[in-house]
Parts: sequence; structure tokens; C-alpha cells
Amino acid sequence: MKELTCRHALLLSAALAMLALGGCRGSHDDAATKPVTVADTGGSLKGDLGPPQGPDVEAVLTDPPMVPPPTGRHAPAHVIVELDVVEKEMPISEGVTYTFWTFGGTVPGKFIRIRQGDTVTFHLRNMPDSKMPHNIDLHGVTGPGGGAASSFTAPGHVSRFTFKALNAGLFVYHCATAPVGMHIANGMYGLILIEPPEGLPPVDHEYYVMQGDFYTTGKYREKGHQPFDMEKAIDERPTYVLFNGSEGALTGDKALTAKVGDTVRLFVGNGGPNLVSSFHVIGEIFDKVWLEGGTRFQENVQTTLIPSGGAAIMQFHIEVPGSYVLVDHSIFRAFNKGALAILKADGPENKAIYSGKEVDAMYIGDRAQPNLTAVANAATAHAAGTLTQEDQVKAGQALFAGTCSTCHQPNGEGMAGVFPPLAGSSVLKANPKRIVEIMLHGLNGPVTVNGKDYNSTMPAQTQLTDDEVANIGTYVLNSWGNPGGRISKDEVAARRKAAPAGTGAGEH
Repeated sequence: MKELTCRHALLLSAALAMLALGGCRGSHDDAATKPVTVADTGGSLKGDLGPPQGPDVEAVLTDPPMVPPPTGRHAPAHVIVELDVVEKEMPISEGVTYTFWTFGGTVPGKFIRIRQGDTVTFHLRNMPDSKMPHNIDLHGVTGPGGGAASSFTAPGHVSRFTFKALNAGLFVYHCATAPVGMHIANGMYGLILIEPPEGLPPVDHEYYVMQGDFYTTGKYREKGHQPFDMEKAIDERPTYVLFNGSEGALTGDKALTAKVGDTVRLFVGNGGPNLVSSFHVIGEIFDKVWLEGGTRFQENVQTTLIPSGGAAIMQFHIEVPGSYVLVDHSIFRAFNKGALAILKADGPENKAIYSGKEVDAMYIGDRAQPNLTAVANAATAHAAGTLTQEDQVKAGQALFAGTCSTCHQPNGEGMAGVFPPLAGSSVLKANPKRIVEIMLHGLNGPVTVNGKDYNSTMPAQTQLTDDEVANIGTYVLNSWGNPGGRISKDEVAARRKAAPAGTGAGEH
């Protein structure tokens, strides 16, 4: 009886396995008896495709978001990769700078593209003006530390090691010098694509996008130079979550581009050091996703998880024009920490596929427009002590478009019965500085503006910095027939520390 039970269990397991492979479709379908099989790549056991052939090849490395061209080779080669470590100060947001540690002077680092079976000699140079030693761990390397143990490089030195690319796929590389988390958090990561022997199918566009979480001592968009905050990093409380190392790196005049009818392939990595990415393109469905950068793909995917230290390849076809927004769908990261990019597709409309307006610019917010140069200019002027009311108005207008105009409308008229108007507001005429109180602490419940009743909720805009509140307030006070005036950063800072004022009665 025991033997019979075991035999039944084995038969049941075999039947379930056949179903999982797509076997059973019905008793009259001959294909039902033929399990679907998938070819096994063999992994690293079959990845050694023989010695290098032909002359040495200098690897083509590209800055994000560009991708090197396909190798176009049909045999393994000896490939030379030269990568420089550069420590440099760069913008992380408008008016905010950060000291990044980089592979090649960009965040993420240079995109590396080779072929399975290649023998790679890797040269890592650490610039003489660097303050730290660095190394590199490539997840596509078979060997202790992924190369880290062989590439520890002091400032002004160069290290070299050689490896054979045994596994095809899209792999992350990063610095692994202690403290590892700090080196990664400062931008030391990138992607290496190891093409399968047959290469990848041709597409119209290939782009390189990589997410990372950043930890600064100042709050989100707080102006000036911001140092790294180790406590925030250990607690996994990022100030910024960004694509390609800075807020706005892939928006405005830096947006990715395509045309209707094009097929787009994205190579997307997640440097971390802490967060998992829920990567999504608003308004598109991925036709194919090579999960975790491997050789198998899933089809018709809405959102795909990319682990910290992982990658994915996704491909989709453009049917209709518009601005497609790339986000981490842990959505506060997109709209309140910076994880947002745009792909702009030009071409003829196709009403049979999509009949409505293509995109609501207010949904995208300020990132649908060119980069916020007015905000950066105002921050520079403030630091120099030359900030004018005109500077504030221009900066406030740009910030208002991305923060306030969805509810209050671009013309300040609000929405009847829902959101009170800012244009010609009786509230602002009675007390112009009230706008600071409302932005900082919110406004809830019944309110009368311009003789009309409203009952809504405006949440406190705690994500705004003091200078942003001052600039938005100055813009509103000098627009749409409002009384004028100017709000300073110091006034906002003092009001932020004070307790919320009572709403009182009557017109608010």
C-alpha cells in the first residue's frame, strides 16, 4: 500500500509538471500529450565558447541614457575595458549639489556591452584627486568578489584583472569598498550587458536607465550643497529616489525620444543601495520583460520588480504619440522624491487605439515642461544675496505648475464647489501672508472665498522647502489681480516653527 501511494504521488507530480509546461488542452488534441519544453542555455557550463578570435577589441562605453551599439560579432574576442573612477560635485536637483563618486564621471556609470564567451581585461583607474580608494564588483563576473578582490585601487593608481564572460544577461556593477553601502549610495553603480551569442533582436531605440536612492542631510530639494547622511542610509529613509542620478535627468529637454511605430528597449537597473523598484511606464504595457536581466522573458507586463542590485530588460511598441512617464510605482517616490522620467513620442494620432487627450500635463507636473532653470537661478541669486522679487515670481510660477495647478488650475480660478480660487482671492486681500500658513499647515473644512462656500481638504505641503514656499507665495500674490507683495525664506522658516493658526470664522 505504501509503494502504491508513492507511485500515485509520482504520477500526480508528473501530471502537474506537464500542466505547468502547457501540456493538457483536451483529450482530442494530440498536442496535449506533448509537453512544452524550453531550451536550456546551460548557464556557465556552456558559456565558454572557446579562445578569443581576431584582434583585440576596445569596448565602446557610453554615458547614460545612451547604449553602445550591438557587438555584431559571431565569435568570442579579447575585449579591453578601461573605466575611470571620478569623484565630482554635480547637481542632484535644481539648486542642490552633491559630491558623487562615479564610474566614468556619470551616475550611473558607463554602459558596458560585450558578448558571451568574450575574455575581458578590465582596467580600473582611480583619479589622482580622489579622496577614497575604490574597486568594482561586476555581477556578470564569475570569480571571488566579482572582481572586487582584484581591483582595489588607491587614488592615482590603476588595477587590472581578466575574466571570461560565461553567462549572458544584463548585470549590475558597483563599488564594493567598505563601507560598501556608502560607496553605492554616492552613485557608484552601472550596467554591463553580456549579449547572447546570437545577439538581441534589432529595435529602433535602446536606452539606459538606472534607479538609485540617495541620502542627504537636508530635506528633499533643500538648496545648496548637501552631504551624505549615514544615519538616514542605515535607516533606509532616502531623501531622493532618482533615475540616472539627478532629478530631471530624463525630463524636459533631456527626455527620451521615439516616434509612433518605433520599438523601444529599455535596459533598467537598480543600484539601490536599499530600495526595490516597482518600475512602470504610465500609458504603456511592456510587450516583453526579461525578468531580472536573464534569458527568459514574460509578456504583457504592467509593472516589474527590480531588486536592489538587479536589472531587467523591457521592450514595447509605440502606437500613439504623447509623453509617457517612467516611474517607480511606489508612487510617493515618483512625485515626492524624484523617481520620474519621460519618453516623448512624436507622430500621427490613432483615434482607433486612443481617442482621448494623450496626456494631462498637470498629472505629470513640472517635469512635463523644460527643466526648472528659473528655480535654480533663484537659488543661485539667493546664495549671492541678489535675489529679486522678479526672480521669485519666475521660480514660483514653475513650482506652482507642478505643485498647485492641478487643483487650483493654471489660471488660479480653482474648481467650482471643490477648490477655492486663488485669483482675486478675498482671503489674500484680507491677509496676504495667510498663503504661507495655508501651504505649511493645510486648510480643512468649510471655507468661504469671494462669497462662495467650499468644503474641501488641502493637505499641508510639508515636502516644500522654505524657499519654495516663499517663491510660490510671491508668485501667487503677484498674479491674477492679487494684492502683490513678497515673501521671504526667513518668514517661512519662522512660520513653520510656529503652531498652526486658528481658522477663525467668516471668509478664510
